[in-house]
Amino acid sequence: MMPRVHKRGSETIGLIRYLYGPGTHEEHVDPRLVAAFDPLIPAPCRDPSATYKQLQRLLDQPVNALPVDRRPKKHVWHLSVRASPEDPILSDDHWAAIARRMVAATGIAPDGDHAACRWAAVRHADDHIHIIATLVRDDGRRPRLNNEARRAQAEARAIEVDYGLRRVSPGDGTAAKRPTSAERHKAERRGQQRTPREELRETVRRSVAGAASEEEFFNRLAAVGLLIRRRIAPSGDTLGYTVALPGDLNAMGEPIFYSGSKLAPDLSLPRIRERWTQTLDDNTPSVLPSATGVASARRRATTAAWQALLVIDHGDDGMIAAQIAATGEVLDALAKTSAAHTRHELQAAATAFERASRSHIRAARGHDHALRRAARDLVHSGSAFGQGEDGATTAMAIDMVIFLAIAAANWHAKKQHAQQAEAAHQAAAHLRAAYQAAARHPMALLHQRGSHLAPAWQRHHATAVRQALPELADQILAEPGWPALAATLDDARTVGHNPTTLLTQAAARRELNSAERMSDVLVWRLRRMAGLPADPQNSQGRRVGCTHARPSPERAAHIGTGPANNPPRRR
Repeated sequence: MMPRVHKRGSETIGLIRYLYGPGTHEEHVDPRLVAAFDPLIPAPCRDPSATYKQLQRLLDQPVNALPVDRRPKKHVWHLSVRASPEDPILSDDHWAAIARRMVAATGIAPDGDHAACRWAAVRHADDHIHIIATLVRDDGRRPRLNNEARRAQAEARAIEVDYGLRRVSPGDGTAAKRPTSAERHKAERRGQQRTPREELRETVRRSVAGAASEEEFFNRLAAVGLLIRRRIAPSGDTLGYTVALPGDLNAMGEPIFYSGSKLAPDLSLPRIRERWTQTLDDNTPSVLPSATGVASARRRATTAAWQALLVIDHGDDGMIAAQIAATGEVLDALAKTSAAHTRHELQAAATAFERASRSHIRAARGHDHALRRAARDLVHSGSAFGQGEDGATTAMAIDMVIFLAIAAANWHAKKQHAQQAEAAHQAAAHLRAAYQAAARHPMALLHQRGSHLAPAWQRHHATAVRQALPELADQILAEPGWPALAATLDDARTVGHNPTTLLTQAAARRELNSAERMSDVLVWRLRRMAGLPADPQNSQGRRVGCTHARPSPERAAHIGTGPANNPPRRR
């Protein structure tokens, strides 16, 4: 249940005509009065003798009774109350009861107050009502409407419980503006799943992901075909911008433009400029300077995500908010450059996380440089292929970003940011689905290799797990992904690592209990830490950017130090 207090108006008759009329795009169906301050007032469209003018005079009577110089200039109060899309269709009687509760809660007509403001509730669609009221009481006084929007929200939460409706998390005013009924109906008539507002918001958000300058941002908008208008100051500086879809026209045949701030609070030009406190130039050294391309960009994104997790665990609120906001950019970049089999879920994850990227805690920009640079690298590296090293490093990156989404959800929950926490959890669910699609092929190859390891090496690597992770070993060894982990430990051994030491370091980097499959998490951590190819078919047994010959069975027992590198001999 979503109530919205609209801007106050000065013409009661104008709003009445709109509510009873066909709507901007013929979306109003069977408009009717469902409740009012007096149950006996004439109802237009039901009573043949009732007119809009009669209803207007009844509502305005207390206003007109005042001397002209005491009448409020903006005396028309307007509240819409909308059900969630998944809620059942409520009857007129139910909506009438909801209207009475809303006017009582907001202070328009408190229960038992016989001199309260006059009001009427009109229903012209299945999923919502509009309440119109005039802001002079019958005793000539003004109503007390302090924080009426907040009180309407609180009453909506109680209504959801009483009627068994979807429980909407309380907001904090940082959410993007929802599409209007007219926008939604227009999209439905055109057979479009999203409104132009939603389409533009996603396009602008992806265009700013990893952008290093204002010009690059506007060039990206132009490259995807948006119509752009800049608001220019006399000095020549850009003050703001509006965007439109080429085919989205008004009744005059003109493009319908939206400002960035109308799309989302953080898409206004001043807020976007805050991201550029530190330039993302192309001279920043890479984590893996010898590796280039899509796979390298995804590895760098994995490393940046790990660094961001450390900040979320130990940083202050401003720094954490910056990391979470930049995580949204990484998700947008991944969605933009993903292969077909992961694209849908990654796009859904980015869309869901958009709500988690904003709160009243202002991001301390500049601390998010690593993640923003990672987003830029992802965009500039191009799209990944579904398989091979590109696809496998996509799985590696998604695996780490899942931890970022969970960390963001936990932080928001601690701060009582209910909507943001829920959004981050939704993003994590989509990321898990994307991970399954991305990891299916490389994990199957690793599973096959691990299953064919010599029994002595399998027991040897199982011992390493028990030594490094004694409390989690039984669970890890029982997981379906254990053979893939065993193959990875074997790869690490062949390039000179001590598996027990490497496992201990990997587990120390972050807890594993929140992972659905601990063996999968360890596979990607170990392959990244040891510099192993993400794709097991990519120069099997070699480091990224290095060349190591796989040791012969005769030499295998002598590589590294400690019992983890020396399998037990059969007696």
